[in-house]
Amino acid sequence: MIYFDNAATGGFKAFSVQETVPTAIKHLCANPTRSSHRLASTGGEFVYKTRALVQKTFSAPSVDRVVFTKNCTEALCTAILGILKKGDHVITTCMEHNSVLRPLEHLKTQKGVEVDYIFPEKAAYFSQKPLITFERVKPLLKKNTRLVITNHASNVNGSMTDVREIGRALKAERPDVIYLVDGAQSGGHLPIDMQDFGIDVLCLACHKALGGIMGLGALLFSDSTEILPLTFGGTGSDSLSLSQPDYYPDRLESGTLNLPAIIGLYEGLMHTASNLDFIPTQLVKMTDALLGYLSKVSGVTVYSVPNPFGIVAFSLNGISSDECAHRLSDEFDIAVRGGLHCAPLMHKYLGTENKGLVRASLSTQNTFREITCFVRAIEQILSN
Repeated sequence: MIYFDNAATGGFKAFSVQETVPTAIKHLCANPTRSSHRLASTGGEFVYKTRALVQKTFSAPSVDRVVFTKNCTEALCTAILGILKKGDHVITTCMEHNSVLRPLEHLKTQKGVEVDYIFPEKAAYFSQKPLITFERVKPLLKKNTRLVITNHASNVNGSMTDVREIGRALKAERPDVIYLVDGAQSGGHLPIDMQDFGIDVLCLACHKALGGIMGLGALLFSDSTEILPLTFGGTGSDSLSLSQPDYYPDRLESGTLNLPAIIGLYEGLMHTASNLDFIPTQLVKMTDALLGYLSKVSGVTVYSVPNPFGIVAFSLNGISSDECAHRLSDEFDIAVRGGLHCAPLMHKYLGTENKGLVRASLSTQNTFREITCFVRAIEQILSN
């Protein structure tokens, strides 16, 4: 199969990840930090080692404030629901995933949290410049603004937000406002320095470009940010107390951690870090090539520009995105994503909410030959 669905889950796992995850399942099935025996202690050492590597990779302020979750959605919900309270105001964008939109709408209806959405000019997504900048955020700031939320890259078409410019400007203008970045599509594609960028909270999907397996996310946050827990339970610490611990990461990590996935993340991060100079440059070349080919196909409308995230979104005249995705899979053994990609406001902004878009998302393990095969398949679907 030609796998062009890397924005959903990375199709390539480094050899070290393929080897260590089964080894962990076979030889290290023990609950990390919950017992004093050798296997539990070894598991705890792996968890700490991975936590420290995540901190170093993203320049998080504290290793204790690197929290493992089951996915990026849980990381986002934990942050949003654990920070906001009644009367707060939030600024976010039309580019966000439902992992941001739905908890915000829940808080809007249940707790009266105010939410403002940024919709850029219609043609802005065709520009190579970032779609969202501080210039668009600043006019919406209020006295009760508590949180600004942006993703780093749209999962629909790869449009980019200038998170460094927003974070640094926000710190200068309103240091009391927390800046939360959804790094699901950018982590592993571009360097992210939380402290240099002025990011207070960073949420990551470990199974995409970070090279890990499914079942793990990460929530990183600054020393000045406090997040209330959504789940309560065993942490392996202060077991005599009926109250949740007030220190991190225990405060937000109730229950058994996904040790095989955490060990896999360590290996995935090591592989990604050694290729971070190559990945964005190569993906810009690959998306540029695919967009160039598609733009010459009659009946195709593209909605992306060359980007370091490997995302190319397009529509076909007379064919829904879901139908195209099914036919690519059934007739050509090519994996892509159709539909609305859990980002309804982005499709409303693009004007594609009725039929959605076909999203081809590449990795550096894909080839230009696969791109050529893909374009020929699109031509055949249109000709039929």
